[in-house]
Amino acid sequence: MRRPTQQLKIAKERIIKLFEQADKEFDTHPERSHRYVKLAKKIATRYNISIPKELRRKFCKKCYKYLKPSINCRVRTRKSQQAVIITCLECGHIMRYPYKKEKGK
Repeated sequence: MRRPTQQLKIAKERIIKLFEQADKEFDTHPERSHRYVKLAKKIATRYNISIPKELRRKFCKKCYKYLKPSINCRVRTRKSQQAVIITCLECGHIMRYPYKKEKGK
């Protein structure tokens, strides 16, 4: 049975709020921000909703750590693959996100 849309809306807002808190807390308490990401993932799983695309790229898919470029992850672009490659420096997991060049006018 499907949950009421109000519950799904609240869950989505909570996920967004947890990622905002994780971003704020990362400089002072990185472990707390990692916990916020795990909580957001748990909420998304429980309510069977997807984490928004822009937030999905902010955590490691393997260890669920919040990622900040040049602090605990490495971001590279690869022209041959046309992809952005994000490497988690906590666990070494590599994530590739393809991109398309804009067409010249």
